[in-house]
Amino acid sequence: MARVAVLLKVMPNSLDIKLNDLKNEIMKSLPEGYKIIDSKEEPVAFGLKALILLVSMPENTEGGTEEIESLIRNVDGVEDVEVETVSRLSE
Repeated sequence: MARVAVLLKVMPNSLDIKLNDLKNEIMKSLPEGYKIIDSKEEPVAFGLKALILLVSMPENTEGGTEEIESLIRNVDGVEDVEVETVSRLSE
């Protein structure tokens, strides 16, 4: 089955959120077949940082990235999630 890489920008709901802890909570919420390939912090403004995640997921997921966006939005500490890019991974 083909897979895609989804680049997500996750905004925390507070400056006090530790992004590594937030990443761990997001990892726990991901269903089988989804995997965080890479992550980094990106400064936004006034000390606020976004969590940038590169996630591998099945290509033929009904609704596309809607499911993963919804799952991440429901994690405590997450304000918003934006899909930056989606690319097909080579097999």
